[in-house]
Amino acid sequence: MAPDILALDFDGVVCDGLLEYFQTAWQAYCQVFQPQVTIPPGGLAERFYPLRPVVESGWEMPLVLYGLLTGVADAYILDHWPQLVPQLLTQAGVDAARLGQAVDGVRDRWISGDLESWLALHRFYPGVLPRVQQALEQGVQVRVISTKEGRFIQQLLAQQGIALAPDWILGKEINQPKYETLRQLKTADDEAAPVIWFVEDRIKALQAVQRQPDLADLPLFLADWGYNTAPDRAIAAQSDRIHSLTLEQFAGPFQTWG
Repeated sequence: MAPDILALDFDGVVCDGLLEYFQTAWQAYCQVFQPQVTIPPGGLAERFYPLRPVVESGWEMPLVLYGLLTGVADAYILDHWPQLVPQLLTQAGVDAARLGQAVDGVRDRWISGDLESWLALHRFYPGVLPRVQQALEQGVQVRVISTKEGRFIQQLLAQQGIALAPDWILGKEINQPKYETLRQLKTADDEAAPVIWFVEDRIKALQAVQRQPDLADLPLFLADWGYNTAPDRAIAAQSDRIHSLTLEQFAGPFQTWG
């Protein structure tokens, strides 16, 4: 059996952008918090990378750096991020909108000024794009559902020769939870609901879908190669609804998933 629609998160499922995330987060951090600083402290990037799983939306990335640079322990950020976010925003005197504008502004200026260097900091997970292309050739509709701006995703996929229709890339501009986007995909056809499979690397996003009664028939997959932690993968292993998916399984036939 194959899905009619294969819905994929982007960051942590299709693309590994850790190098770009840190550079963008650092520039946005400097813009908002310390305009006079340009060079990050030694070892900051290496501390940031393991904390990427806590980030749900891009605006949180410079806030992670703010936390680290104001003395919050790495392990505390990893374990208590949802509770820390409002505290850090209040402490810093900023809001999510300002941080989001800084992050998107950094990317827009970077792309318009030096697209090649921006693209070069993104690495696609081995075998993912060939599998996406194969699915498209098999007649499967591939939709990208992401909290990243759709225009950034379009640039990255186009550079790799993957042509998705603009309305198949559902990014941050959609401004709604991923489960709502999945609901709309499910109900778009008046005749018959499509079979949708959803691959995501964030366990909380999958759990949010799991809590929607009308989406109970959607198979859910946790991409274990993405931005998640050992406790996240343990939750998936114990779930009767969320299936752990390896990169090798993803690259193989749909029949071997789950």
